[in-house]
Amino acid sequence: MRKRRLAACLAVPLAVAMLATACGGGDSGAPRDTVTVEWGEPENPLVPGNTTEANGSNVMDALFAGLVKYSPDDSSVHNEMAESIQPSPDHRFYTIKIKPGWTFHDGSPVTAESFVKAWNYTAYGPNGQQGGSFFEQVKGYDELNPEEEGATPPTDELSGLKVVDPTTFTVELKAPLTIFPTMLGYGPFYPLPERFFADPEGFEQHPIGNGPFKFESRVPNESLTVSRYDGFQGAEKAKVPKVQFKVYDELDTAYEDLVSGNLDFVRQVPVSALAGDIWRTDLGDGAQEKPGLLTQNIAFPLYDQRFQNPDLRKAISMAIDRETITRQIFAGSRTPADGWVAPSVQGYVPNQCGEYCTYDPQKAKELLAKAGGFQGTLQIISNGDGGHSEWSEAVASSIRQTLGIDVRFTPTPTFSEFRRQASAREFSGMFRTGWIADYPSIESFLTQLYRTGASSNDYEYSNPEFDAALDRANAAPTIPEAERRYAAAERILAQDMPVIPLWSQPVQAGLSDRLADAKATPFRKLDLTSVTLKPQQP
Repeated sequence: MRKRRLAACLAVPLAVAMLATACGGGDSGAPRDTVTVEWGEPENPLVPGNTTEANGSNVMDALFAGLVKYSPDDSSVHNEMAESIQPSPDHRFYTIKIKPGWTFHDGSPVTAESFVKAWNYTAYGPNGQQGGSFFEQVKGYDELNPEEEGATPPTDELSGLKVVDPTTFTVELKAPLTIFPTMLGYGPFYPLPERFFADPEGFEQHPIGNGPFKFESRVPNESLTVSRYDGFQGAEKAKVPKVQFKVYDELDTAYEDLVSGNLDFVRQVPVSALAGDIWRTDLGDGAQEKPGLLTQNIAFPLYDQRFQNPDLRKAISMAIDRETITRQIFAGSRTPADGWVAPSVQGYVPNQCGEYCTYDPQKAKELLAKAGGFQGTLQIISNGDGGHSEWSEAVASSIRQTLGIDVRFTPTPTFSEFRRQASAREFSGMFRTGWIADYPSIESFLTQLYRTGASSNDYEYSNPEFDAALDRANAAPTIPEAERRYAAAERILAQDMPVIPLWSQPVQAGLSDRLADAKATPFRKLDLTSVTLKPQQP
């Protein structure tokens, strides 16, 4: 990396002023003490309860702190704002005490009511918050979300939430949920200040959190800047003054900016840099790799009648040569999937997908014939700004060559547009559903993706047997028993194949040589509080 960066600097020897910025680590508009991070436009306005995708979550985690936090090293769970989270013996009631003295960025105190009001707002159906279904286990959720379309809920508060005093509130669930404390570090469970409820639209333009960084400015489709919040009460405080999230349309462009010294962090390495481990040569000590809570999948729009037959879905899965694709496209850095959860998550059970995740051209053809074939063009749809083109083309080619049907990769320009189409149920072909766990639990790979009506069930899969299996897992008396039951639920997916598992992947992130320390997390994020800068040369 050092040689390529030096070359970029020497290319403009007369532009001394430009050298100070362009080779200092930010882009031409970023000061030297600002850390720059590769980013993409989020799907929704920056409100915690309405943010469940990766780009928005990266900013939410900088601006907010939750009741618990996940270690950037191994994703272990520890209390952040919570003083204690005390369950009842059956894990249906929780008493939560928060630490006193925390404030939002506007100076207002963070209280028990800050959590309760935020959770009520997110769960209230008419508010249309994407993270609403994370509260479906709280008593009263059904009243806030009547089944009849267009019906007005009789109340806007979850009956299972009670404020006891300024630092204590209780949660009553509809049924036991052993892993509930683990979930509480995820964005939809963050608190909100009174300023949000007074002016939601104003808040969207200038979000106010309680985290280690505060919002400073945003230029849509270009960048978003946050600055250190010196009043932050958490144990891990920000050490750099500012962080700028920079929007990139192409992952390769971001990587080139990193290598040339114009960017400080990329969340993933483009395919072009994986061959021959070029990225390790380019980045040296800035090449970071660790097990990730990540999977890559493609889904069927089950709201389209053409994809209703499970045999068709299984045929397509068995027509994909995962071994060859991961070896040729990703230089062996991906692991062919044998189920729907990442191997690095606690509770993983091998070979849950069975034969349906193996490459078997003959069996694939037999299943396609049994399903009555497929007429027309089969699309594979993905966003074009995330480095997905190469593997999408390879998957399309494998299916086409095996089954003899017309398969085409159809990119959408940006991630935000791709997510809009997914949420609007506008896809008429298979589409990418890469997944990063929301929290460190096998459950995070199942409930929000496959439970009926869940927030990220963009394909509208529904199986009462699967939902009941999740309920049994939720009610398990211990975490290990819950994991065993979640794995049992996962096996049901092999019957239906609503989503084709492709591969799991490690976190492969890149850091600039300006950074003295920085940790990529198992969730493929940069832990911004871990970032320090090397002393600047005079």
